[in-house]
Amino acid sequence: MTSNRPDWLQVHQGNAPLLISLPHTGTILPPEIDDGRLVSSPRALRDTDWYIDKLYEFARAMGITSVRSTISRTVIDLNRDPSGVSLYPGQATTGLCPTETFDGEQLYCEGRAPDEAEIADRRERWFMPYHQALEAEIARLRLMHRKIVVYDCHSIRSIVPRLFAGVLPHFNIGTNDGQACSPELQEIVARACKHKPYSSVTNGRFKGGWITRHYGAPFLGVEAVQMELACRGYMRETASDEPEPYDPEFAEPMIGILKSLFEAIIQYCQT
Repeated sequence: MTSNRPDWLQVHQGNAPLLISLPHTGTILPPEIDDGRLVSSPRALRDTDWYIDKLYEFARAMGITSVRSTISRTVIDLNRDPSGVSLYPGQATTGLCPTETFDGEQLYCEGRAPDEAEIADRRERWFMPYHQALEAEIARLRLMHRKIVVYDCHSIRSIVPRLFAGVLPHFNIGTNDGQACSPELQEIVARACKHKPYSSVTNGRFKGGWITRHYGAPFLGVEAVQMELACRGYMRETASDEPEPYDPEFAEPMIGILKSLFEAIIQYCQT
């Protein structure tokens, strides 16, 4: 499988009962999409989960498996229902192949947005391989462990008025209202995130995307949690489309909390 894996899809295999998914850290805009069709490349990358792959680099040393896409979410959102059905009916959100930013600004020049045929092609080229990789790693880990956890890694700007009111808490835990994991695991994650001066909420504005909802099946030994981090907790936020450089020292306090969280999740699976 490894030899046939596309270059944009990165998989690191570990043996711990924890798999992390990083579907929105990519910044690659293929030429056929970026060549004159987009209003601007910086705008197309504005809603990237900036530096989340760097933030979670520590997971490798813990034996944790990871699946990451380097393709931008503007190309296709790997955490949306592939049928195109909204995960948050009645609320502002973006689709499988987004045509606007979280702020409601158009991503494509007039008449250049993807049609149904192109969306189907993107689904085949990028969505399916990513989820096939996730499924393969889930199956591999389930052969080794009675119970595993899929932890979906995300981040978002602290203030996005179109999506939510006020300032987003630092830690936004999503378990599909408790359907994607056991009450015990939900409590373990919530407890690990209660660190002053950080704020946290469970199943608030973000209840978990398609990955959490699709793969979370506690009765089958696969539990899932989405973690949506407010960017200000680990990086310096600016109003610019282009982020400040990643600063490991600034991110270190949050990394410490996330390490402790992963230790608690692994212990939960093993006991």
